[in-house]
Amino acid sequence: MAVKQPLFIGGEWKEANEYDELRSPYSSEVITEIPKATSEETEAAIQAAENAQEEMQQLSAHERSNILIKLSTLLQENREKAAELIAKEAAKPIATARGEVDRTIQTYVFASQEANQLYGETLPMDAAPGGERRLGYTVLEPLGTIGAITPFNFPMNLVAHKVGPAIATGNTIVLKPASQTPLSSFFLAELLQEAGLPDGAINVITGSGRTVGNQIVTDERVNMITFTGSPEVGKEIRSKAGLKKTVLELGSNSALIVDEDVDLDNIISRCVQGAFTFQGQVCISLQRIYVHESIYDTFLEKFVEETKTLTAGDPLEETTNVSALISESDVERALSWVQEAENEGAKVVTGASKQGNIVMPTVITNVAPHLKVSCNEVFAPIVTIDPVSSVDEAIDKVNDSRFGLQAGIYTGDIQKAMKASDQLEVGGVMINDIPTFRVDHMPYGGVKESGTGREGIRYSVKEMTEMKFVMVNNN
Repeated sequence: MAVKQPLFIGGEWKEANEYDELRSPYSSEVITEIPKATSEETEAAIQAAENAQEEMQQLSAHERSNILIKLSTLLQENREKAAELIAKEAAKPIATARGEVDRTIQTYVFASQEANQLYGETLPMDAAPGGERRLGYTVLEPLGTIGAITPFNFPMNLVAHKVGPAIATGNTIVLKPASQTPLSSFFLAELLQEAGLPDGAINVITGSGRTVGNQIVTDERVNMITFTGSPEVGKEIRSKAGLKKTVLELGSNSALIVDEDVDLDNIISRCVQGAFTFQGQVCISLQRIYVHESIYDTFLEKFVEETKTLTAGDPLEETTNVSALISESDVERALSWVQEAENEGAKVVTGASKQGNIVMPTVITNVAPHLKVSCNEVFAPIVTIDPVSSVDEAIDKVNDSRFGLQAGIYTGDIQKAMKASDQLEVGGVMINDIPTFRVDHMPYGGVKESGTGREGIRYSVKEMTEMKFVMVNNN
């Protein structure tokens, strides 16, 4: 791996004026040095994107589609290298990292298909008096330049959800990946260059949010901001973005309802997976579980038993299920939240310890709703499990949250399932599955402080285009 990673601006690799060390979250070893872009370098990236707009917009639909197909093919050929990058920079277990690469490939395939489906509609103008012998139709046009600010937890696939539809719609991109996980994005730039994307159509810059991120958000040449991250930063972005479009995917404390008629042996492994995959650092990680009191004790026992089978260790080991959190400060924060819950009467059933930067999978019961492990986004391998007397009570508890991204319910009663789908205050309801379920063409986004707008390739395409209406007078 290179000693220093250059910036990617205007189709060229450019040395930066400043660099920071990038360390492994698991071993703390230095992986490489990453550029810390200045205001001048950020300006160059935005200008490069603006300069490339005309060439990008003149590409035909099939040319944009072919670039995305070539990209997906190159990713497939480099699958293991891509997975190792994710495992090293994010401490994502290698098997999980391969799964992310596979999803990323699929995401770009979906984007290539959408590039060929950018059609509007015709309108019956004569439905209104005075509209006789007139033809009306709509077309979808690119916005111009998309500013994409991405998080550490899915450094390839969440980037793909922004870059894929941007290319499909003929937009250019200024991409700021998370400072801990930029290598996946720089690798993407290499592959896109090989796939034939015009120079300047994607620019990858790293640096502080206060410098790089703020400049991308406020620059008038950037026509849209798509951001995944914390609610606090999301609110700040929206306040600074002015009239430009914003799509904000912010956070959650996703919950699951387990009704009394559920066969627990069929769901326990799935629930443990939802709670602890990638150390719980997933926006829709299963954080709160509400189980009918008649099966609560059995559920808890089986859940804890399954949790104890997970293997913690080096993310590059094939058998590892759980590895390090993204930073030492996140380890301390997560454990302090557990300690706060214990001090308030909650019971730790398993976990609540660490090995280096690994927080062991933790199960807590008797958790008051105002405690941080319940009401905030924990982003760690910590799950709360509490009994309820009915699905109605569980729905109320799920809704008692400032977040509303996704929720799940397991039940054999279709009426309860449909009631939950109606009453749960979330962007997505998963019936007979965990809230952590996502495939890459479904609409994805939330309500409340979970954000605004929707991702999922077709839905991102709508966000990244402007509708133009054309009328032809045949009189």
